[in-house]
Amino acid sequence: MKRFVNLSDKDLSCCQSDIKQWYVAGQNEVEISGLIMPKASHQELRRAFRKLLASPNCYHTASVFDPMSARIAADLGFEVGILGGSVASLQVLAAPDFALITLSEFAEQATRIGRVAQLPFIADADHGYGNALNVMRTVIELERAGVSALTIEDTLLPAQFGRKSTDLISIAEGVGKVRAALEARVDPELVIIARTNAAAIPTEEVIARAVAYQNAGADGICMVGVRDFEHLEEIARHLTVPLMLVTYGNPQLHDDARLAQLGVRIAVDGHGAYFAAIKATYDCLREQRRITSAASDLSATELTHTYTQPNDYIVWAREFMDVNE
Repeated sequence: MKRFVNLSDKDLSCCQSDIKQWYVAGQNEVEISGLIMPKASHQELRRAFRKLLASPNCYHTASVFDPMSARIAADLGFEVGILGGSVASLQVLAAPDFALITLSEFAEQATRIGRVAQLPFIADADHGYGNALNVMRTVIELERAGVSALTIEDTLLPAQFGRKSTDLISIAEGVGKVRAALEARVDPELVIIARTNAAAIPTEEVIARAVAYQNAGADGICMVGVRDFEHLEEIARHLTVPLMLVTYGNPQLHDDARLAQLGVRIAVDGHGAYFAAIKATYDCLREQRRITSAASDLSATELTHTYTQPNDYIVWAREFMDVNE
């Protein structure tokens, strides 16, 4: 027999001294609003993601950064989530997005999410954590973790001595990484998405890269830095695979119907949920300490900058790597 203690919003206040818990006695299942949460296998979730890519619609990702956020996103009806590389670095290391997180650390976080996730989720696998052979290892580990898709980008990472962080590898090396990822994949339902930076290079090169990755067998193309619909149209007409856009809420791309018409199936607006969680944690602890000064009322952006200490890394990169940006 299930016995519940239902908590009101007041009961759940993080600053309330007497925190009650909602529990289920003698059961391993969790019940929400009278419904047992469904359980789908990793392969079933991958098939569901492929159906999204095959549909005529554009879907927006939920930022999932731990098991709880993944459960919340699924319960709220999101069709797909994403574990961002930047968010993983924040969550695991409290460090900025400077390619500091290792594959093992990233895969461990993906595994925690994959253990409970009941929606397909994409892993932002950065550059695959090295060369084409490292990409193969990345695919093996993330497939085992339960991701439905992963993106491999052609950014030159980690930043190289005397180079800019926006520099890209050659098209030939990028193609090699795509082919290596496909070779390492065991479950054919796992989606391999090649990513490039449409803001860092001329449009002609963006097209050349995207077409090359498509021809190498990538299941989709992800782009960051697309300026507007005119820019997107110029690129999209050369491609036949589904597109994924990292828009960060770009107001020039706020038209889901038009995005879908141009082949965009996945749109990443950013990771607002994660930054809201940082802000909520700070505000709760600040209230608990009875700190009320206006100077301590920081925004999520200010908090992230304060606690990840990016300026230290910028100074170190300039001093030790001759990176000036």
